[in-house]
Formats: sequence, structure tokens, C-alpha cells
Amino acid sequence: MIRIRKLTKSFGDRVLFSGFRMEMPDKGAFALIGPSGCGKTTLLRIISGLDRDYSGDVDVSGKISYVFQEDRLVPSLSAYQNVFLVCGDRERTEGLLTAVGLSDDASGKEKDWEKRPDELSGGMKRRVAIARAMAFDHDILLLDEPFTALDRDIKDEIISLIREKEKDKLLVLVTHDASEADALNCERVFINSMDSDPV
Repeated sequence: MIRIRKLTKSFGDRVLFSGFRMEMPDKGAFALIGPSGCGKTTLLRIISGLDRDYSGDVDVSGKISYVFQEDRLVPSLSAYQNVFLVCGDRERTEGLLTAVGLSDDASGKEKDWEKRPDELSGGMKRRVAIARAMAFDHDILLLDEPFTALDRDIKDEIISLIREKEKDKLLVLVTHDASEADALNCERVFINSMDSDPV
């Protein structure tokens, strides 16, 4: 559950939110929609506790997992180790990496998940980041433009995986692509900077 009341957030002289209110239940899928710079990513950072420089009441019930706009993988660890790090479960790690399409490479000699981030393509790194977020024991999944660098077929597969695995949790998506919100069956929340309420 996420409940926000009277949120005010500024960057210098620029007021991003003033008296903002929003509430989301324990379960469901929601997409934050709005123009660039309206505060969608900032709102996710506030919900996650990464940004505490605001006034107002923000109550979050449950453990949060987060897919950032950046991959944020540990560069010295393999793809497998990046995912295993957050769950400590070999079967879960291998299952999720396989589910996001990372397994044997074309030569059949090395699994993609044995490679370090600098050996992976941009799309592969995104899939590792998504697998890592899903591996963490969470109640709320925050997704900030999670499907960048994924080609259409892979993106459709990842969206189907998230829709299936996260159906009993609270999912909050930031996207500029309305089709992604529709594919995840998201209720749209339109964010307007300086508005007291989302539309």
C-alpha cells in the first residue's frame, strides 16, 4: 500500500509538487503517465525512500524492489551473481535468468549469465536488472522506464513474465509508452507537476 498526503517537493526555486495526494492499494498495477520533467521518477524515489528531502506524509506498507532507468549492476560480478546476490537461491536465480531469455549463447560454450555486465549487450543488461528486481523478496515493484534497449519480441516476453509473476503484488510503472501500460493492465495515473492530485 502507498499513501501520499500533502507532498511538497522542490528543486531550488522550482516547485515540483505542492499538496500532492495519491493512494494505491496492496495489489494492482498502476502507470504514472505525464510529460518529461513532471516528477514521475522523483515520485518513485520518494516512495522508495531514496529521496527524503520533501514535506508531507508518505506511508508505504511492504518491501520494495526497484528497476531503475540505469541498469545499476555490480560490474565485478557475473549476471548470475548479480541476481543471486539479492535472493541467495540458486534455483530462483537460474529460473529467472532463463525466464528473461539469458542462457546459452550462440556458441553453446558459455552461458550468458556467466558473463560480467561489460560483456553483455544493453538489452541483456536490462534483462538482468529486471530478473534481479524480481528475485528480491518484495511486495511492491517500482519500474522506471524498464524496457529501454529491448527489442519488441523480447519486450513482449518480459512484459508477459512480469504480468504473470507480479499479479498478486503492487506494481508501479513509469513509462512514456502507453502500450506498455496497457500490456501490463495498468490503471493510468496522470501526473501533473504542481497539481494537488493526480488525474
